[in-house]
Amino acid sequence: MVSLRFVPERPRLPAPLVAAATAAGAQAQQAFAASAFVRRVALAREACPEEFEAGKPRLVRMLGEADVLLEPLRRPRRKLDISATANPQVVMILPGFATHPMRMRYLARQLEAAGHIAKRWGLGFNWGPNEENFAALEARLLELHARHGRKVVMVGWSLGGLYARELAKRQPHAVAKVISMGSPFSGSPRANNVWRAYQFITGHSVDAPPVAAELAVKPPVETVALWSANDGVIAPRCAAGRAGERDRSVRLRCTHMGFTYDPQAIVAVLGELETTRA
Repeated sequence: MVSLRFVPERPRLPAPLVAAATAAGAQAQQAFAASAFVRRVALAREACPEEFEAGKPRLVRMLGEADVLLEPLRRPRRKLDISATANPQVVMILPGFATHPMRMRYLARQLEAAGHIAKRWGLGFNWGPNEENFAALEARLLELHARHGRKVVMVGWSLGGLYARELAKRQPHAVAKVISMGSPFSGSPRANNVWRAYQFITGHSVDAPPVAAELAVKPPVETVALWSANDGVIAPRCAAGRAGERDRSVRLRCTHMGFTYDPQAIVAVLGELETTRA
């Protein structure tokens, strides 16, 4: 005899409710696809013609940036011959992308040892430009100019050098000189090894920053570009610039990270400060 089992019928949701749930799910998927994270990933994976990256440092140069790992071992034994300046300057130091001002503290201390006044930019980590940051930097520059009663020398590393150039265009009366260090103000903004990471972190394209800027246009003050053929991050030609985009370029032999601690970079900055006429 076959036993019969009673299987209760599962309740069915009303068709309008199923349709609403399906629509809500589709909207949620669309919202996720349009989310900031997905957009940032798309920016990082953006297709880029080879010619736009032409000149960027090769992998072996990029690996050379690991030299920074040895710096804590070398620094205690390093002895720099810092002479007292006969031409003290007020210096505003601007850090590179995704770095903190502490990364440039060693450089600042050498400038102070020579008798210059070194000041931070006052914004903590550099996570990329926006109008709010630029307004704060502009106010910081004007405050230093007013407090010390003289023009300020702006020393910017990498992205910080681009800030320095643009600030000098906005407030030339407050700037004595701009010194950029490995800053990609010339040529293609993709001729480097970090533009994809930059776009992912900032959420905007290197071609369309949220702050109006003409990077290659020279500020109306003395502008000096320090660059290095050993740079493993930025294409040397982009950091050196062309005639008319800066007053002078100075070639060094340090890594990109080395602009903040290499003795020759420090000597170069000190030399530029000595010849500055505020």
